[in-house]
Amino acid sequence: MRGRSGIGRRAVLAGAGTLVMAARPAFGFALGPSTKATPEFIEALIKRMTVKEKAGQLSIMASAIGGGAATRLNPPSSRANVSQQLADAKAGRLTGIFNGAGSDWHRRLQQAAMRSRLRIPMLFAADVIHGFRTVFPVPLGEAASFDPELARRTARAAAVEASAAGIDLTFAPMVDIARDARWGRGVEASGEDVLVGCRFAAARVAGFQGRSISADDAVAACAKHFAAYGAGEAGLDYNSVDVSERTLRQVYFPPFQAAFDAGAAVTMAAFNEISGIPATANHWLLSDVLRGEWNFRGLVVSDYTADEELIAAGYARNGREAARLAFLAGVDMSMESGLYFQHLPALVASGAVPMERLDEAVRRVLALKAALGLFDDPFRRLVPGRERARVLTPDARKLSREAGARSVVLLRNEDDLLPLRSDGGQKIALIGPFAQGAHDLIGPWNVYGDDAQAVDLATGLGAAMRDPTLLKVARGSGVETAIPGGIAEAVAVAQMADIVLLALGESEEMSGEAQSRTEVVLPAPQQALADAVAATGKPVIVLLKNGRALALEGSVLTAQAILVTWFLGSETGNALADVLFGRVAPSGRLPVSFPRESGQEPYHYDHKPTGRPAPAGPRQPYKAQYRSSPNEARFPFGHGLTYGRIVYTGLDMGKSRLSADTPLTVTARIANRGTWPADEVVQLYVRDRSASITQPVRRLIDFRRVAVAVGESEEVRFTIRREDLLFVGPDLKPTVEPGWFDIWVAPSAADGLEGSFELVE
Repeated sequence: MRGRSGIGRRAVLAGAGTLVMAARPAFGFALGPSTKATPEFIEALIKRMTVKEKAGQLSIMASAIGGGAATRLNPPSSRANVSQQLADAKAGRLTGIFNGAGSDWHRRLQQAAMRSRLRIPMLFAADVIHGFRTVFPVPLGEAASFDPELARRTARAAAVEASAAGIDLTFAPMVDIARDARWGRGVEASGEDVLVGCRFAAARVAGFQGRSISADDAVAACAKHFAAYGAGEAGLDYNSVDVSERTLRQVYFPPFQAAFDAGAAVTMAAFNEISGIPATANHWLLSDVLRGEWNFRGLVVSDYTADEELIAAGYARNGREAARLAFLAGVDMSMESGLYFQHLPALVASGAVPMERLDEAVRRVLALKAALGLFDDPFRRLVPGRERARVLTPDARKLSREAGARSVVLLRNEDDLLPLRSDGGQKIALIGPFAQGAHDLIGPWNVYGDDAQAVDLATGLGAAMRDPTLLKVARGSGVETAIPGGIAEAVAVAQMADIVLLALGESEEMSGEAQSRTEVVLPAPQQALADAVAATGKPVIVLLKNGRALALEGSVLTAQAILVTWFLGSETGNALADVLFGRVAPSGRLPVSFPRESGQEPYHYDHKPTGRPAPAGPRQPYKAQYRSSPNEARFPFGHGLTYGRIVYTGLDMGKSRLSADTPLTVTARIANRGTWPADEVVQLYVRDRSASITQPVRRLIDFRRVAVAVGESEEVRFTIRREDLLFVGPDLKPTVEPGWFDIWVAPSAADGLEGSFELVE
């Protein structure tokens, strides 16, 4: 929890969801502007550097030898050249590269840097978003576990692998709040809720950085994209953002501060503009708030060519002006554009950029390299043979399988159709474009993973069955195109089966950067396949592969069972088999609301009520509602079933009064009246009935996982403090006012035991 002392002037939400003030340094020693805690050798080194060498330390480029999928995850680069990068490293013109091809190439570059005049070590970065060679569920899927400790563990495993390949810095975690399912990059985030976003941001930073970022198995974390990247108009990637300062402070800032509280060493400026000023050139955002209010001492890096993109955005006339605007706003390091190296020396010489600002940025870069231990040993993460020994280990794959199973969300399970029998008693038809094959397993935004090293669904199911010959597979359709004869084949396979598994959804190319969608529905060929298979009358279980919330329709929506399976990574097939056959009971919960229709987007559970809320029941005139659908989720945030039968009873709040000095204890009893043990995610929501700033219909303030054995019950206890109720008030400072609050202890944002309490002075 962040303390109340310090230089902060505005309110934010910290990792536990509480509005607080100020900030702590990102890690061990300060990275500027003060030099008191900076190692003395860095100050001496800065004095020896030429302006060009300083500009080189502020320029990071895409690797000339890209690793894995690096060449297709960003726009093509015309600047990447092996001999040129080796020469730049030797001449001190390059601070580092990103998404390189492994330890051998990194070692060559570091050796070149050690022959430079000042022997400043290179920095190697990468997009290690949800795993390195061992791939874990996409971040949105992992957030469905509602288990931040699981996220810490997978980030730790990813750091162990990445550091063995020489990686010092990961451009992760992405901590943007994503409330519009049309936006493709929501797959990299933790969903729509602030509290969940804060807890997962902190957990992932802790996992990447370990006990110390100087350790040879740790990587520095970069919280991105600062800020409000997920609020682009119409869900369109890179689009304009125009939100109030209050919304920034209440919704979009808190996960960044949670990441900084956890020690994140770096942050990345966002592509988008905020109220007319691009984040990459936004002095208020990067200097007044980040440095002045929050006392962030770490490094600020641009996104890929984002400084250069100020020109196309109409904010800068040319590259020189773009470099000046971004640099003076607070971006310390330029990624890929080359503008800093090209223009900063002349800008400093002309007086347009002060030497003090140049030295400040260089100090932060060198201090980060020192914190990573690179000055002590430039090859600490480049030990020959270590990469092969540390990647794709049995323990890492075991963790991938565990994380995959715990990320699955069971939306519906009519007549207890699941779990399946694995004893050879059922003939199973596995149908759909994701039924088998080495594709769409690792998911979007993974540089180094390989589908060929992942387990597909058919393989995982077959391995789990006593008699795998009872499993028949048909593709049925492509992801976005029909297959001649595909539906007929699928129907024939379904008719011979006792039960049908429909593997439908999005390909990995349909989610991720620059993959916005106008309609968040299944492609028509897949919908037609589902309708045809459902017409056979066989029981159908839908397995959704998706990187966003979807508006389900027709036979997909009415299937007897529906599982949201996201992109689960290296152990996809085994993880799903574990859940389907009951070796692991489903326990995931939706971190995003699934809408009834695409036109509801952006939709989030904690919306405001309006002055004319639509009541439950028949449609009434002149209320806040759509003609075709109520404005509520089809499957609400927090929803997810288990194989048990969970019952909530016994809400108790004592005297139902809370004050600044006396917290309120809330208890409830969670019983399992089913025949399977269950892990239940118990959620605590509140609503402030009347406040000086209108408040959401519900707001999540705590959650916890509870294991409940068959026939048993467990008491769940929450403690509510005054700080948990704070909001950003009329003066943009944290406040809460005396009055009555509604409370829910609930299995989702649309259900639960309801009570009320009073906050008194």
